[in-house]
Amino acid sequence: RIAMADLRALVEDLGFRNVRTLLNSGNIVFSVPSHSRGQVAGRIEKALGSRLGINSRATVVSEAEVAAVVRDNPLADVADNPSSLLVMVPRRASDQKRLRPLLKKPWHPEALALGERVAYIWCANGVAESRLWPAVDRALERTGTARNMATMIKLLALVKGTA
Repeated sequence: RIAMADLRALVEDLGFRNVRTLLNSGNIVFSVPSHSRGQVAGRIEKALGSRLGINSRATVVSEAEVAAVVRDNPLADVADNPSSLLVMVPRRASDQKRLRPLLKKPWHPEALALGERVAYIWCANGVAESRLWPAVDRALERTGTARNMATMIKLLALVKGTA
C-alpha cells in the first residue's frame, strides 16, 4: 500500500497537473500537459519503483474513456448493484480478444459484455461468489485492472470536478 499523499506528490513531481486521489483506493486523477503525453503509465511505474520501491503496474484511462465506461454500460439493465459490476481494463487493448470465448459460455445469473476498451463483469451474487470474475482474470493472465462501477462513477465525478 501507498499513502495517497505520497502518490499525489509523486505524480505532481512528474509534472502532471490537477492531481487528485480517490479515497485510499490507489486511483488518481490528473491532467497531462500536452508536452508530456507519451508513456504516462510507464513514467508512473518507473517513479513508483525508483522513488517508493513499489513494483506496480499503472493503467491510464482518459477522461473520455471513463465517461464512455459509465455512459455505455451494456449491462445497465441487468446489473442493479454498482458494487457487484466490475469494469476490467486489459493491460493492452489487444488482450480483450482473449475474453471472446468466455462470451459463448453460460454464466447466468452472471453476465459478461465487452465495451470499447473494457470488459463488464456482472457478479450477480457478489464478487467473492463469482465464477465469471476469476475466469476473466485468468483469461487475461492477471494483467488487467478492475474497478467496480461504483468506483468508476466516483472517478468520473472526480474527473469532471463534481466530486
